[in-house]
Amino acid sequence: MAPQVVLITGALTGIGRATAVAFAKKGAKVVVSGRHDDKGQALVSELKTLGAEAEFVRADVTHEDEVRNLVDQTVARFGRLDVAVNNAGFEGELGPIQDATVENFKAVHDTNVLGVFLSMKHEVRAMTGQDAGSIVNISSTYGHKAAAGGTAYVSSKFAVEGLTKTVALEQGNSGIRVNAVAPGLTDTEMADRFTGSAEVNDALVSTIPFLRRGNTEELANAIVFISSSEASYISGTVLDVDGGMSAT
Repeated sequence: MAPQVVLITGALTGIGRATAVAFAKKGAKVVVSGRHDDKGQALVSELKTLGAEAEFVRADVTHEDEVRNLVDQTVARFGRLDVAVNNAGFEGELGPIQDATVENFKAVHDTNVLGVFLSMKHEVRAMTGQDAGSIVNISSTYGHKAAAGGTAYVSSKFAVEGLTKTVALEQGNSGIRVNAVAPGLTDTEMADRFTGSAEVNDALVSTIPFLRRGNTEELANAIVFISSSEASYISGTVLDVDGGMSAT
């Protein structure tokens, strides 16, 4: 079987980075994307040491021309696109709605919602006619479980899950599967910013049945699975990877 061609947005840190490494270890050809050339080239060098063919393409997912170029560069380099992981995300500022700003709301939704919309638009275009393809959008436990103080972030992730299910229905007979993975509290820099203090972190961890944060490798493994042929009859699904938090 030919190696998968995998495109990952928001690939330079956290879950995206771990996912790039996991795919590289599986022998995939990997295109990683983000907004920082130095981190992108460093990640490519690391992936190549794992034996993978890898490329970095700089892109801001809020700009359609850059997203179109990212997908086109992937296909030009490797001939096709098999898997797309739309991981680019932004948590923004937290707090009660009366203190929220329009600027913050727009910034969060531009990355988390518009970015996923634009990415899927051009990924589906590239996958059409292949009779196969897998798109995985990164949501959150807060894509279907509200959190006070998170109006911008929570609403953006609810939108990601709606987009996921809608495009899965549209592509039902095309061979293109569309799913979401919903991380719970995971050991990333974003989670550190989200919690803000050890006290808040400990309070959140206490609500998780596993009583710990997830690690990025656990999320990456779930993304690799749902992208694979082993998940060939799964589409339109949100896979929670949250230590049981969504069961509470």
